[in-house]
Amino acid sequence: MTQTWPDHLFPDHLFLVGCGNMAGQMLSRWLDCGLDPARVTVLRPSGQPVADGVAVVTDYPAALPAGTTVLLGMKPYQIADVAVALAPLCAADTRIVSILAGTTLADLRARFPVARDIVRAMPNLPVGLGEGVTALFTDDATSAQARADVAALIQPLGLVEWIADEALFNQVTALSGCGPAFLFRFVDALARAGEAIGIPADQAARMAMATVQGSANMAARANDGPGVLADRVASPGGMTREGLNALDADDRLLALLTDTLAAARDRGEAMARGA
Repeated sequence: MTQTWPDHLFPDHLFLVGCGNMAGQMLSRWLDCGLDPARVTVLRPSGQPVADGVAVVTDYPAALPAGTTVLLGMKPYQIADVAVALAPLCAADTRIVSILAGTTLADLRARFPVARDIVRAMPNLPVGLGEGVTALFTDDATSAQARADVAALIQPLGLVEWIADEALFNQVTALSGCGPAFLFRFVDALARAGEAIGIPADQAARMAMATVQGSANMAARANDGPGVLADRVASPGGMTREGLNALDADDRLLALLTDTLAAARDRGEAMARGA
C-alpha cells in the first residue's frame, strides 16, 4: 500500500518542463503519495494528457504562481530554447530542480539568473516505485530552507544523497542513474547463461529475475555488506565458491563494471563540454 505523505512536503505549485520517462516516473510517484494534481502543470508540446487532474499546456504561461518549483525534465539539448522562454517567468522565489544530465549548476545559474535556489538532481527509474536513488547537488547560493524543501520533496522517491562536489556528479550518475540499465542487462545475461547450460529459456528468465530480486532485498536488510554475504553463501569447495572463483579471477567482474561506469561518466563529461 502506497504511503500518503504530509501535504506540506509538496510545493504550492509544481511546473514540469517536459514529462518524459524519468520526470513522468517522479510525478507518478508524487501523485500516488498525495500530491494534489491541481497543484501541477506540465508543459508538453504534444498536449498529451499526463494524469487525471494535472493541467497540461503546450506553451509557457504568461506567469508562474508565486513560490513555484520548476522541474526541468526535457532533453538536455533543449536547455537553451527552454531558458529563453522560461527565465523571464522566474522570480527570486522560483525554485528550479534540474534532472538534465551534463548540465552544470553554473550553466543553469547563467541561464536563470533571477532564481536563487537551483538544485541539480539525478534520479533513477525506480523512483516511480519509491525505491529509487536521487543524487542532489547545489551551492552556497541556495538557501538552507530550499535545500530542506527539495530533499523533502525527493524523499518519497527513495534514497536521497547530497553530493558535496559537483565534479563527482557524472560518476554518481554513471553508478545510480545509469545503474538500473546495467542491472537489467545483468539479469538478462544471468537468464541467458542459465539457458546456455540447459535450463528452458522461460524458466531461466523467471528464476534469474526472482533470484536478483530476493537477493537484493536480502542485501538491503542485512547488517553485513554484499561482499561478506557472498562469501557466507560460498562453502569451501562447493558450487558457489567455484562460480565465484570464475567471477573473481583477475578481478574480471570489477574490471568490467569499472569500464562500464567510466564509459558512462566520460559520456556525461562530453555532454557537459558540448552544452
